[in-house]
Amino acid sequence: MYDINREAGIVNRGNEEHLKAVMRRAAAGEHLTVGFIGGSITHGSLSSTPQTCYAYRVYSWWKETFPKADFTYVNAGIGATDSQFGAARAESDLLRYQPDVVFIEFSVNDESTEHYLETYEGLVRRVLSDACAPAVVLIHNVCYNNGANVQLQHAKVGRHYDLPSVSMQSSIYPELLAGRIPNREITPDDLHPNDAGHELVASVITHYLETVRRKALTQAGAAYSAEAPVGCTGGACTAGAPAGQPGAAEPAEELPVPLTPNTYERSTRYNNKNYSPVNMEGFEADPRPQSDITDNFKNGWAASAQGAKIAFELEGTGVAVQFRRSVQKPAPIAEIIVDGDPATRKPLDANFDETWGDKLELLTVTEHMSRGLHRIEVRLTETQDAAVPFYLNAVIMAD
Repeated sequence: MYDINREAGIVNRGNEEHLKAVMRRAAAGEHLTVGFIGGSITHGSLSSTPQTCYAYRVYSWWKETFPKADFTYVNAGIGATDSQFGAARAESDLLRYQPDVVFIEFSVNDESTEHYLETYEGLVRRVLSDACAPAVVLIHNVCYNNGANVQLQHAKVGRHYDLPSVSMQSSIYPELLAGRIPNREITPDDLHPNDAGHELVASVITHYLETVRRKALTQAGAAYSAEAPVGCTGGACTAGAPAGQPGAAEPAEELPVPLTPNTYERSTRYNNKNYSPVNMEGFEADPRPQSDITDNFKNGWAASAQGAKIAFELEGTGVAVQFRRSVQKPAPIAEIIVDGDPATRKPLDANFDETWGDKLELLTVTEHMSRGLHRIEVRLTETQDAAVPFYLNAVIMAD
């Protein structure tokens, strides 16, 4: 293991009482769920096995540190996705498993814009406001060639909600910058860690968790052996020990006033599993089953003929669309328009210039509209000699 300043990685301790309460419950032998949501690094891209990615290593820390407890692991990482998609899928991919602690990682996927400040806040608020009120830790990964990430932007949210935040920009990257760790020893592409890099990322996070554990143990003292099962156990939220006693779940607190317009906290993703378009001409629903959340190109609608149309009428204040961009070229081009307003007309170019594979593209068409029913129309405009059909995955409506 490399010698790095793991303490420097703790960029915001925040309010640790909720995390301490989860650890006291773990020490008491409860069933707990450890959840992660993020992009490709969280999913485990370039780790040699699912068990050598940072998320599983952090989960293993919980199991090894609290051997009396029974843990469930939920990894909701999807490569090449951002917090806007994360907010829309938080319920289906993560929160339905009723996690007791959640690690959120999107600092190399988002951009430093007001839009992403709002989507990240929406995701954080969605997790914090869940019925089981999980403890939340924010993770800031980094590009190892230049130190780039959106930590400054995401840190605003972390401070506003008083959340623990752990940074690789502040702990691992300085060692690469100083030449003490060669880039290629921990990452093949300066973004995704290899096994050694994932181990290093996990060590920064577990160092922080260990500092919290020591404080929780000191505070709990002899009462650390509390027996009453509480919180989200057995797949359901249950009442437990009175607040303040060891083992008791932290009571849900009212969230602060949002930093942003906060239209993404309750955003909704519509695909062919939960919505039927109001009009389809040349589009067909994809009936193939989805194997897991990373099996991206399922549950949507496909079309190949120029002029094919599909229309949605959905409630909300903003519209985003997800579609496949393909490395198989030429690929079709479509256009989208909202409420017939020419100002909202945007091309949906399915040609993808990268080589690593097809991308699940998310395009924000318009946001902060008046709340109400809006008509979204997609039409294929260029299909000549197309190697693949146009694949429309979903429409995401901001609340």
